Amino acid sequence: MNGFLSRLKRHFFIFFAVIGPGFITAVVDNDSGGIYTYSQAGARWGYLPLWTLLPITVALIVTQEMCSRMGAVTGKGLSDLIREEFGLRITFGIMILLILANLTNIAAEFAGVATSLDLFGVSKYISVPLAAVLVWFLAVKGNYASIEKIFLFACVIYITYVIAGFMVKPDWKEAAIYSVRPRLMLDSGYITMLIAMVGTTIAPWMQFYLQSAVVEKGITPKDYGESRIEVIVGCIMTSVIAFFIIVACAGAYRDKPTDIQSASDAALALKPFGEYAFRLFSAGLLNASIFAACILPLSTAYSVCEGLGFESGVNKTWREAPIFYWLYTLLIVVGAGVVILPKFPLVQMILLSQVLNGMLLPFILIFMILLINKQALMKEWINPRAYNVVAWVTVVVVIGMTLALTGISLRQT
Repeated sequence: MNGFLSRLKRHFFIFFAVIGPGFITAVVDNDSGGIYTYSQAGARWGYLPLWTLLPITVALIVTQEMCSRMGAVTGKGLSDLIREEFGLRITFGIMILLILANLTNIAAEFAGVATSLDLFGVSKYISVPLAAVLVWFLAVKGNYASIEKIFLFACVIYITYVIAGFMVKPDWKEAAIYSVRPRLMLDSGYITMLIAMVGTTIAPWMQFYLQSAVVEKGITPKDYGESRIEVIVGCIMTSVIAFFIIVACAGAYRDKPTDIQSASDAALALKPFGEYAFRLFSAGLLNASIFAACILPLSTAYSVCEGLGFESGVNKTWREAPIFYWLYTLLIVVGAGVVILPKFPLVQMILLSQVLNGMLLPFILIFMILLINKQALMKEWINPRAYNVVAWVTVVVVIGMTLALTGISLRQT
């Protein structure tokens, strides 16, 4: 009994020592674009889309676990491995696409900051520059340990959506039924929404950031058992948050389903259920937007510098990693700068970011599968046959749905 308790205590401490990369990467996936997508799903279709969260969670766990394992085993980031195994020319092309896709995502996050604080009467000409300065100082003046603590605290604030969901007093029985009963309809709007829910969950930047964060945190194969649990817990937490966002909006628009134009519309719809419900949803949107505005420039700077052979990491000084910090700064300045332009099109920016993500995601997923099955690279940590079947099926489904979303989005522009 003492031996069991001793092992349990050891695993407990190791888990909290490695917690961070997987949990943060998964949870931050509920950014302003994700919140808009899930809000729109609940507002327009009620509880019907809830069944998709189960397969989406499985797909997210599969992709995130593979990246985390590659980082722990190889000690290298994903873009670094792509350059070493497939050459600089391919890596350079992927990095250009990644910068374009992530830049639109960063702009969408600062637009989320502007939208959320506008609900409290704060002009975007004040909120966006202040948020940009805060995001910049966080990485430039901090180190990995301090930044990770702030990010983990930001993860906790997502509980606001759970509370808001309960305050709306939805039909829990109906929500439970639709959570396990698939419902497909030959309606282009409904199908587009299902595709968007997948597209907003598994984004290219997530794979690069997670693997780089695992490497910078120093997680090794010895610690990977606990790190794997952390990844899975983060993915489940992400879907739980998405569930309550859909439920809250389904309850708010139960009498008049509608197409909303932004996540702020969802927050305003909660006002009749109490001022706190409205403020909690708005605070969640602000937190998610700033959180993602921190992660996305970091992810991009990590990926590009690793892929092209430059020094990177928030534990390094500006003199040690100048390209890393200049790229990080440029992404924040451009992303925040376009948002404060007059009549900035938030919804169109989110749509564009999904299109670019859809163009890049298939390539990233295929490279991940090829890399993790290289015996010389992964040794005994390659995917077993059964896991490969699950992984390839997940990849094919995600690629097919993402390409479909890209095609639909391009026809609408």
